Amino acid sequence: MDALTAATTTAPAVSAVGSHFMLDGETYKQGAELGFAGLDFYIAGRAGVLGDVDADVVTAALVFFAPEHVRTQWESGRQVMAPAESAAAFAACASGWAESHVPDDLDAARLAELAGAVSAAARVACAPIFAGWRGLPVPASPKAAAIFHMNALRELRFGLHAAAVISAGLSPLEAMSLRSPYMLPLFGWPGPCDTEGLQPRWDDAEARTDAAIAHAYEALDDAGRAELAELAQALHAATSS
Repeated sequence: MDALTAATTTAPAVSAVGSHFMLDGETYKQGAELGFAGLDFYIAGRAGVLGDVDADVVTAALVFFAPEHVRTQWESGRQVMAPAESAAAFAACASGWAESHVPDDLDAARLAELAGAVSAAARVACAPIFAGWRGLPVPASPKAAAIFHMNALRELRFGLHAAAVISAGLSPLEAMSLRSPYMLPLFGWPGPCDTEGLQPRWDDAEARTDAAIAHAYEALDDAGRAELAELAQALHAATSS
């Protein structure tokens, strides 16, 4: 399996697996125990790896959220704890989710090894949250390490995809209206905009994302890329129900 095929084949798993802990009710239960109100834990936890920055920097990294919504949630989160502490708490939620959801019969150690090699080889350009997440301590547990590295790849793909979307001529609101209109309120937008004729731009951005991330898969040989795809797809299937 060549690098571009591996990037394309693993894209659904990379995009989905890392999001599961972010959407899990247990994550926000733990956030509430720490003093967060809800979405502020997501914003502060995910973007906390950027450091103690202004909300505009967070908006630049998260891309698809309405700027004032980001500012409200980021400032709320900073009142609870420092961004670096929020990031560590968010990462701990990822580890906890991994222990509860990664199947025992999946070779998590091998998945962590392969995904970690891809992550380590990746360029950080256009992916600031990836760069920050990759710098966090890797958990010792194989299950937690597998999710840690899969989420690193998710943040890498997210950053490259966001850059491709913007360079394709789509605004954040247009992109959200086109692909996830049901998520607009959560992202702080009042409602959808007109998306007529925009689908080809999105399709172009998807193709350019695959091309942009493929370089990282060059860290593995053909057999390693095929094995990573198989393990990632198995994890995706096991955790998507």
